[in-house]
Amino acid sequence: MGDSSAALSQRRQAFDALAEASADGIIMLDEESVIQYANPAVERILGYPSEELVGGSKMTIIPERLREVHMEAFQRYLETGEKHIDWTYVELPGQHKDGHEVPLAISFNDFTRDGEQYFVGTFRDISARKDVERKLERQNERLDRFASMLAHELRNPLYVAQSYLDFVDDEENTATISQIADALQRIDEIIEVLLVLARDESEVDGLETVEMQSVAAEAWPETATDEVDLTLVGTQQITANPSHLQHVFENLFRNAIRHNDGAVTVRVGALDGGFYVEDTGRGIPEAEREAVVEAGYTTDDDGIGLGLTFVAELADAYGWDYVIGESDEGGARFEFTNVARSN
Repeated sequence: MGDSSAALSQRRQAFDALAEASADGIIMLDEESVIQYANPAVERILGYPSEELVGGSKMTIIPERLREVHMEAFQRYLETGEKHIDWTYVELPGQHKDGHEVPLAISFNDFTRDGEQYFVGTFRDISARKDVERKLERQNERLDRFASMLAHELRNPLYVAQSYLDFVDDEENTATISQIADALQRIDEIIEVLLVLARDESEVDGLETVEMQSVAAEAWPETATDEVDLTLVGTQQITANPSHLQHVFENLFRNAIRHNDGAVTVRVGALDGGFYVEDTGRGIPEAEREAVVEAGYTTDDDGIGLGLTFVAELADAYGWDYVIGESDEGGARFEFTNVARSN
């Protein structure tokens, strides 16, 4: 018995040392919700000295608006063993001594000693993280509003230009007028792409079943040159907005054309769960493959470094996975997987 008591005493001393040094708050309750132990970190987080809490109710550190729910859940667990929340991790507010609420990340556990049941709550202050989350949420809301405003402001003069084209009647410049109309249409589509990039995956609209190779073939004339050939390998039906997919292809084609010299072949083919676009050019060095999708990155004196950024952001908006690798000839290869396929 003496050895057992000594071992128990040693374990208790070890627990006390760990609890005293812990940066997380630790509180132990009995079955009556009476606080039996509170470590020093509780005062730093909630403002209550340990001696002020021990012997009192746990309701002291629970916001008043949540006390009834807490008590009902606690009683239900004592009677049925049913947990109404995840004990391994839950985010709940605590009541600070000065009255304000503190967001906490909490884990719970229980144990029985001498026939009595005890409960241990370990928690940390996540105020800083919550502040960052709120800041990001506000920034996203501002970005959404700005994107919508920008789209509106750009479309006003765009629609004016398109309407004036309807009044132009010059048979000698029919081809030029057609090119202007096509360019205005592409600007309108790019505005749509920018709106998608400013929002999230749930707001991607205009989805339909598209033939991947057909969209690639339509994108090719917008970028083709005499020294570059397009080869379509296989076929694939996927679910996407055709304008968005065409934008992806156009930017990948431009990348292959602008960053290679001489004759180059661009291939578009199907993958299991996606597709690829590759070329026979000089490729992208492995050390640069993460950087090439960052806004502003370019090796072209005339480039602005947004083409591959748009590709990467559209892939993210659709939830596609992508990887940049190397074709058999040493050129660049872009693989997109986790792409929704049409049945």
